[in-house]
Amino acid sequence: MVTMKAAIFVEPGRIVLDDKPIPEVGPLDALVRVTTTTICGTDIHILKGEYPVHRGLTVGHEPVGIIEKLGSAVVGYEEGQRVIAGAITPSGHSHASLAGCHAQDGCGTRHGWKPVGGWKFGNTIDGCQAEYVLVPDAMANLAPIPDGLTDEEVLMCPDIMSTGFGGAEKAGIRIGDTVAVFAQGPIGLCATAGARLKGATTIIAVDTVPERLAMARRMGADHVIDFQQTDPVREILQLTDGRGVDVAIEALGTQSTFESCLRVLRPGGTLSSLGVYFGDLRLPLGAFAAGLGDHTIVTTLCPGGKERMRRLMAVVASARVDLKPLVTHRFRLDDIERAYDLFGHQRDGVVKVAIIP
Repeated sequence: MVTMKAAIFVEPGRIVLDDKPIPEVGPLDALVRVTTTTICGTDIHILKGEYPVHRGLTVGHEPVGIIEKLGSAVVGYEEGQRVIAGAITPSGHSHASLAGCHAQDGCGTRHGWKPVGGWKFGNTIDGCQAEYVLVPDAMANLAPIPDGLTDEEVLMCPDIMSTGFGGAEKAGIRIGDTVAVFAQGPIGLCATAGARLKGATTIIAVDTVPERLAMARRMGADHVIDFQQTDPVREILQLTDGRGVDVAIEALGTQSTFESCLRVLRPGGTLSSLGVYFGDLRLPLGAFAAGLGDHTIVTTLCPGGKERMRRLMAVVASARVDLKPLVTHRFRLDDIERAYDLFGHQRDGVVKVAIIP
């Protein structure tokens, strides 16, 4: 039996590097040799036991790599080709996919269906913090990397770029809009960049980590607010002369940030929620205008599939956004437990780590 190194969920508080069999390739699958991946905030929730997955699962959902082996029915690709696959891997033929909601594609999972059915890597099937990853429905999900782009330039495409941009797109941002983005972690930073690309002309970024506030300016923020130094709701209302923002993007997943987003919306504004929540949310009566404020609340699960990945890589190739600065630390796969410790405790100004098998 040929084995590979993989980061495996053992129990809450323990993700360890161990040996696993290299996956066998089915007719519609592709085996990808991972050249670069990363750790997501969702992986930290898995590590803490806040998001349940089965024991023995290989974690990770942001693969960049090279096709090692193609399934017998896969056409249009070549072994040895550099590719990425989105964190969300739609089958293309489920009810959700055919209805245009690829992120909620619940078919093709090997350990049962979950409400976020399109998210399979590191959730319902083995993920990509390993030497190899098996990509299901390869013809729907593998996207060739354009010549001239490095692994790190496309590393954000599978998840955080797609999610952050998705939050801006789902909010329907228009040219001239004022947008507030609460939390400037990796997804919030991508939401800030996405808001700028969508045409927002005033972008307000909220966080407290100096490095992230500085990064937010690089991504397009016109104003930054340190929530530990001032009340962001009051500050945003002052910046907008009491009008409120057209769009507020919640990128952390807490009651307080969700509520703050509601409180800064203008009448008829849109709250775009990107955070992953681990408890019931409450709608405060005043902020919700008793349900009479013509507000819109939308949610987004990282859009996936090869066409989405192609579009995101086209944005990177055009130099309209540069997400390379988000990679602040690099680790070998052998050191992934140390990488989890750094990223999980948010030390040393970490934003994203690159993991290199």
